[in-house]
Parts: sequence; C-alpha cells; structure tokens
Amino acid sequence: MPKETELKPASGATPLIAIAAAAVDTETTGPDATKARVVQIGAIGIAHGKVVRQAQLDLLIDPGEAIPSEASLVHGITDTDVDGAGSFPDAWAQFQEFVGDRILVGHSIGFDLAVLERECRRARLPWKKPRALCVRLLATIANPNLADHSLETIAEWLRLEITGRHSALGDAIAAGNIFAALIPELRKRNIRTLGEAEVACLALSDALEAGHRAGWAEPVSRPQAPAFQPVDPYAYRHRVGSLMSSPPVVVKSTKPTRQVIDLMVKRKISSVLVSERGTPDQAIEAYGIVTERDLLRRISSDAERAFDMPVGNIAARPLISIRAAAFAYRAIGRMDRLKVRHLAVRDEGGMLVGVLSARDLLRLRAAAAIDLDDTIEHARDAAELAASWSMLPGVVRSLIGEAIDPRVVAEIISDELCSLTRRAAVLAEQQMQIEGHGPPPCAYAVLVLGSGGRGESLMAPDQDNAIVFADGEPDGPEDRWFKKLGARLADMLDVSGVPYCKGGVMASNAAFRGSLSTWKGRVEDWVRRLRPEDLLNVDIVYDLRPAHGDTTLAAQFVEYAYDRAHAEPVFAKLLGEQMTTGNPFTVFGGLQLENGRLDIKKHGLFPIVATARTLAIRHGIRERSTRARLERLIALDIGGGPDMKAMLAGHAMLVGLLLAQQTRDIYAGIPVSNRVEINALARDQQAQLKSLIKRLQSAPDLVRDLMFASPATLGQ
Repeated sequence: MPKETELKPASGATPLIAIAAAAVDTETTGPDATKARVVQIGAIGIAHGKVVRQAQLDLLIDPGEAIPSEASLVHGITDTDVDGAGSFPDAWAQFQEFVGDRILVGHSIGFDLAVLERECRRARLPWKKPRALCVRLLATIANPNLADHSLETIAEWLRLEITGRHSALGDAIAAGNIFAALIPELRKRNIRTLGEAEVACLALSDALEAGHRAGWAEPVSRPQAPAFQPVDPYAYRHRVGSLMSSPPVVVKSTKPTRQVIDLMVKRKISSVLVSERGTPDQAIEAYGIVTERDLLRRISSDAERAFDMPVGNIAARPLISIRAAAFAYRAIGRMDRLKVRHLAVRDEGGMLVGVLSARDLLRLRAAAAIDLDDTIEHARDAAELAASWSMLPGVVRSLIGEAIDPRVVAEIISDELCSLTRRAAVLAEQQMQIEGHGPPPCAYAVLVLGSGGRGESLMAPDQDNAIVFADGEPDGPEDRWFKKLGARLADMLDVSGVPYCKGGVMASNAAFRGSLSTWKGRVEDWVRRLRPEDLLNVDIVYDLRPAHGDTTLAAQFVEYAYDRAHAEPVFAKLLGEQMTTGNPFTVFGGLQLENGRLDIKKHGLFPIVATARTLAIRHGIRERSTRARLERLIALDIGGGPDMKAMLAGHAMLVGLLLAQQTRDIYAGIPVSNRVEINALARDQQAQLKSLIKRLQSAPDLVRDLMFASPATLGQ
C-alpha cells in the first residue's frame, strides 16, 4: 500500500472515518454463547469509511460435533457442508492474518467475541480481546427512536440493502455498510472519534447488562492513551528561515554547465538555482534547480555535449519550495515524501529568499511530524485528511512531554490547521470542477481567522475561515461560485475533524465571503459603527492568515483593515467594550466549577487575547500573535508594568494547561472543550491559576485606561 494511503494503528483520537477496521460475523451451532461452536467466519475490510470488497474472508469450520437442525434452519449450514472443512485453529490463523491490528466491527459483536474466545480457550490458543465496535449499540446512539435495533431495522433506516443474510460474510458486509453509513449520523451527535464512540457505547448500561447476562463479551473497551512516543524537540523549535542558506546562488539559464560546475566547486555547494535573469529577486515560479546528482546523470548519459550545454536545459522544474516561516519538521517531511534533498525557500509573498539542503537538517529527527506533513499535503479525500489530523494529538502530547513552550506547540497546531485548510480547499476546488462548475472565476484566497490565524490553535478548533476574491459583487456570479466552494470546504473540514463553526464564521456564509472591494466596504462599515453589539465576530478578522490562494489579496485586505481601524480610535474602543470576563468566583472566593472544571478560555485566555488585539489595533501594532503583541506593547511602554507582564506569562501557562487537558480528554474519548479539571492540577498550579484569573478580572478596565493614552504618558 502506498505510504500516503497507509492507515495508522487506531487510538482514541482516530476519527471513525479514518480507522482501519474489519467487519466480522460468525455462524454457530446455536444462540447460547456459553455453548455454541463456530461453523463459519466471515470478514471484510473497512478503510476510509468504506467497505473494501477487494479482499474478504469466508471460512467454513468443522465444529467437531453435529450441527443442530434448528441452527441449520437459520444459516443453512449442515454437517455435509462442513465435512472436510478445516478446524477452528486453522481458521483462526487465517482470521488473525486477515484482520491484523484492525478494529473489529459487527452487529451484536459481544456474542461473536464470546464464542471466539471460548473456541480459543478450548483449542489452547492465546486470546487477547481485540478492540471492537458494535453497530447495534452505535445505531442505538445515533437513533434511539427505532422500533428495534436489529440488522434489518437499522439497514432499512439507513436505506441499505442486505444480501446474504445469515451467512457470515453476508452479515459482515451488512455490518460494514451500516458502520460506514452511521459515521455521518454519529457526527451529528458530536461523536467523531473511536474513543468518543467507545465511551458513548459504554454509557448504554441496560444493553451492556443484557449482553452480560446472556454470556456475551464486553463489546467495547474503555479507551486508553497509547504509549508515550518521545520526539527530538529541535525540529519543532526551529524554523526553516533560521536554517536556510541565504542569499541563494542563482545563475542564468544560458550559462554553460562547465562554468556552473566550477562555481559549485568553488562555493562548496551542492545545488544552484536557475532563472532567465539569474538574480534572486523573483517569485518562486521563475526558478528551476540543478543539483550535483542532476549534473552527474547528464554527464553520464551525454558526456560529449554536457559541459557546453546551457544549464537551463538540465534544470528541474517546477521548483519545490517551502515557507521560511515553516517549522523544520515540515521541511523534513517534504523532502522525505518527494525524495528530494533541496528545497527553495519562499517568503509569505512567494518570493525566493533562500535554499535548504538535507545537510542543513542532518541533526533533525522528527518521524511523527514527518507523517503529519506527508499525509496532509498528499491526502486525496476527507477521510485521508481525517487520518492525518488524528495524528496531531500524539505529537502534541510528545511535545508537551519534552517541555517545549506550549505557545510553540500551539503554533505547530495552527500550522497543521492551515495546512489542512489549504488541502481541503484544493480538494474542494477539484470537486467543483468535477461537478461542472468550472475553474475559479478570478483569483482568491482562503483565510484562516481567529486562533488559527494568530498561531494559537488548541486541540478543539472549529472552522473560522473566510474567502476574499479579486472581483465581483455580493450574490453575483463570482460570489455564487465561491459560496459553493465555501460550502464544500466547510463539509470537507467537518468530516476531517474540524467541526462547523457554531457562530457561522465560515466562507460558506455571505458575511465571511466577498471581493476585496466588498471586504473594504465592510471595514468602512465596522469602523463607523456606534454600537458594540453590531461588531460580533469582527475582532477575529484581525487575526487572519492566508492558507491558500493569492496571498497578495490577503495582504491588501489586512493592511487596509488595520489602517482604517487604527485611524478610527472609537472602533478599537468599541471592541474593548465587548470584553467581558465573567465572574468565576463564589462569594467565599473559591472558583465556580462545572463538573469539577473551569472554562479557562472564557475566564483566562479570552481577556488576554482580547486585550492584546484591541490595544494592537489602537496603537498600530501589526504583529499577529498574542505573545508578539504583548511584547510589542511592553517594548513601547504601553502598559509595560506588571499587568502586561503577568498576561504574557499567564498566556503561556493557560495554553499549556489546556493542551495537556485536551490531549488527555481526546485519548479518553471525552469531547474536547476549553475546560480544565482543577483537581487534576498540582496545588501550586491551582494557586497560580486562581491568582491569574483574579487579576484578569480587571482586564476591561486596563484596556480602557490604555486606549487613548500615549506611550510617553503611560511610561510616567
């Protein structure tokens, strides 16, 4: 199987659509799990949320005893049919080879697990209960109002046709198709991952107790975190821009190869870039690359002419590149996936700024993150995107264990979110063309807003995105095309593991889609508003980051938005008036908790982020992250006292607490939230958190005090 489609072992974090599974069923000598013998095993694979029919297992088994006629009336298998069939140990070996480490899926699978375990014990074969899901229980969760949850009733509800009923393979195929059809139904109930499905099934105590009384095995297991995987933190702490060679060596495409070889020997470099102008000041598309290996291959195949040949004839195009702001692990992943040893480096505007070679990365080892880049950038559909995204919690947990600054970890999550959004946009655009809607009517950019745009995503991001396009009026032909694109992008991200934004901040909605002219008009409207309630969701637009498309459109938009907001002080003032921290304290000074947890995004992160953003807009600060904004405010002596410094330190602490809690919850099958379990914190952490939350109660007053004062005045 190619690397890009290879399915990783499932954990509680793996989306249901991305698990590698095998639908299974057994036919037996009777319905009593404590006595029944297996006479047939059927199994079929499930990958990327679909039944894979190319490989299947259908085995008859001689039970070593007569098959009762009542059982034969159900499944049609008689003693004659199993005469000469293999024994259970033979079948079990084939079954284990077929399913491997995949999750088992079946209807009332507790029965099948019980009889299989009993057969193994009888044959003195080792037994380890496999991880499994029961479609009967999943259907009960997805639609508790069905008259019953038999295979036939569930299939009828899902409009599925069953063939080969009461044969092991036929029922396995039916269970597999039901499982695939249940995935979107479960997603509607906010059950997306294997762990969440397991926890939801374990909550069906009546059904589980009934199975237990019948002698069935427990159909699901309680999710557990996988073994901790250490990583080399170097690749996660350094960005490409700090490792690249700059300025890059560029030669004209007409330069003879002999002279280029002499240049490479003299400079002790393993590659040169090639362009018509021979200068390092153009967009990345203008260049090709020639490496030592390219030269050796050409000399080997055409030695007589190679040395006098124009180097442009040898150069490889298009040039493979990476952003200077990307983390080093992403460069490792790209080189590994594409089997190259050199990457051109570009800035955010797509201009050439340097070259990165494999030699620059020799110290780095980042296998887990390599897989992130490899799979996201190469995913072919939403299921593969979901599989890629599900690997992120493991990387995050490892980085936290390596004591990497949690704000850097949040930047990595944000990079992956932008990468996911970019790939989803590419796939959505391809889908548009397949459906006959044609190519994009004009240049456009997909923007990631909010925490993702700031580089501060946590493990519970929703979709905060927008589209800006070059030309067109609201509800015009261009806008209607991008509305369709936005809808497909939203659907793709939702399936991939990034849910729809509950506040509607998505490009599929008209308010977050428009031409550059339309967006400028909106900005004018925002800065002239007189009521803060009219500015809902406006603030997160000031955290935007382009994820796909024409970055110049995004740059023009953000420059205009900041210029106009800075020129209208009342606008920043109104944004500041929207700040509310809520009171998380009891009358006795303790924290008000819900199920033992505190929403530290609402009471902690939000006032810090909003303070930094609002004051940055007011004072013309263009930094995007909360950390950079606070540091810039302090450097300008705007609120440079203990309050700002406490926010700076508190921001790192809060991000770290949330990431640790969220990764624990993901693997435990608990829906991820912004709430932290207070009693799970060390006593000193509780004290620090309480002190910070109390201090942040005055954040709105601080913003008002700093809104109109000058740096010189504030420093006195």
